[in-house]
Amino acid sequence: MESDRIILGIDPGTSVLGYGLIQVVKKEAKLIALGVIDLSKFTDPYVKLEKIYERLTQLINEYKPDEMALEAPFFGKNVQSMLKLGRAQGVAMATGLAHKIPIMEYSPRKIKQAITGNGNASKEQVAGFLQNILKIKDMPEMLDATDGLAAAMCHYYQTGVAKGVKQYNSWKDFINKNPKRVG
Repeated sequence: MESDRIILGIDPGTSVLGYGLIQVVKKEAKLIALGVIDLSKFTDPYVKLEKIYERLTQLINEYKPDEMALEAPFFGKNVQSMLKLGRAQGVAMATGLAHKIPIMEYSPRKIKQAITGNGNASKEQVAGFLQNILKIKDMPEMLDATDGLAAAMCHYYQTGVAKGVKQYNSWKDFINKNPKRVG
């Protein structure tokens, strides 16, 4: 992987889709942007999908990401919710593919583990760690934005400085090598 790159992270949703963009320069991640696509005002499910495609296309054209990281849907009991979520994820993937952007998927547990060290962390804990790691001054109201950012950071940790470079023997070793990730 090249060290200088831009990663677009996405937390798919049909009511709210979260996104975050980071730039990796000399193996250090820096926040570019984060936000949400608020789809709650639309009732037609196909209009929601169209809005996802349009806004992600705008983000891709503006920031020119080199890679896309998506949070994979978790398995829930409500089949209809899963189908809707899968459609939103599919549109996000199709948008990336249409712009020739490589895509990686990460489970919610994997993302939480990468950011906080705990695969069962809450959205608030993930947001707090990201705020500390990336020195975010103004946190967004909707945590879907930090969930999208977390997907980007997880991808960075999986493919950037963390992959094949750092090995940890214990939690103490991890903390010593990652003081910025411990809040």
